Amino acid sequence: MATTVTPSKKARPGYGQLLRTRGAWTFLLPGFAARQPFAMLTISLVLLVQHTTGSYGTAGAVAAATGVSMALFAPYSGRLADRYGQRAVLVPGVLVHVASGLALTALALAGAPLWTLFAAAVPTGASVPQIGPMVRARWGVKLKDSPLLPTAAAFESVTDELTFVLGPLLATALCTAIDPAAGLVTEAALSLLGGLLFAARKSTQPTVGGADGYARVEHVPALRVPGVRVLIVAFLGIGSVFGGMQVALAAFSESIGEPGLNGVLYGTFAAGNMLSGVVCGAVAWKAAPHRRLLVGYTALALTASGLWAAQSVPLLAGLGLLVGVCIAPALITGYTLVEGLVPAGARTEAFTWLTGAVALGQAVAVTAAGQLEDRLWDGAGFLVPMGGTVLALVTLLALRSRLSARPGGRTVARGVGHREPAAVD
Repeated sequence: MATTVTPSKKARPGYGQLLRTRGAWTFLLPGFAARQPFAMLTISLVLLVQHTTGSYGTAGAVAAATGVSMALFAPYSGRLADRYGQRAVLVPGVLVHVASGLALTALALAGAPLWTLFAAAVPTGASVPQIGPMVRARWGVKLKDSPLLPTAAAFESVTDELTFVLGPLLATALCTAIDPAAGLVTEAALSLLGGLLFAARKSTQPTVGGADGYARVEHVPALRVPGVRVLIVAFLGIGSVFGGMQVALAAFSESIGEPGLNGVLYGTFAAGNMLSGVVCGAVAWKAAPHRRLLVGYTALALTASGLWAAQSVPLLAGLGLLVGVCIAPALITGYTLVEGLVPAGARTEAFTWLTGAVALGQAVAVTAAGQLEDRLWDGAGFLVPMGGTVLALVTLLALRSRLSARPGGRTVARGVGHREPAAVD
């Protein structure tokens, strides 16, 4: 059984203490390698398909197909992982992803009909290895009800952001300096190597069958937990920020004749997210997670609502930085809430629902922001982050009672085996 860490009451949770958790590095290192393809896939597809077809519209549509299929299939992958174990799901999933990704690469290079690209894009997206949710589930096993759980959630958020900074940079460099297909080929190689190494660490994966101190009366999908459904809406709003910012920043930079500024502006946004995540993990929070989520999401909606009015580079960079600063607390707190709301036997599925919600929100936002940029004015795409976060905030406020555990530490779920009594924060 996995070794857990239970820090003393006087110890202040921190990254150093977290990374000294016995056995953590055995899944963190291969997990980091296996995460890179998640951030490399979209940009690698866009660059390859645009090179072979000459159309950014076609390239974006093929890339969107992978994003939507990933968002729709990821929760089922998580459910299977909870039921049969991560290794049993990850190994065949990695093999399918690599095979379909390489097939998509070959079809694009061969100038195959467009429908064949979409046919290959669907399984490529549906089989994307869900390493992030699996790592979070392993932290849950290692730490259980430790005060280090919020720190682990913050650490994973920072890791995700680092991935989304390094992955696109690596893919762009490979596609432009070596070959347009080099990005997807490298993505497949990292998926295969990192995924199989991660799957090989059986000792740290969650135990199947309701072990680890949790009673399980029956397996019920994580979506049956009301709090998870509320969090999905919140994460859809976060996805709208990512997607809307990508398109609107590119359009703004193009409109002022400085397309190179796009990377600088988006990098500023990502840097705010990373720095905020580091700080969140270093703070010993006293407030309950559901209250922190409401405060953090209110700040996110307010800052995102001002993006459309920015007419200068310094102002847009400053607002983008603030938006990034507000995203990390919302993400971290949402993942932390899963630990208190969802039984251990359904957590990987719950994490994949949230990850999939971000991907789906991003895919929808990219499409909506592109249409607004084409039909209205330069910068109209910034209306998408505003609309997405405001609608999500209204939902959070209306259904906030579903984000807290019932008295006695029992989860707000119907038909799901309850956890042992534990404090939410």
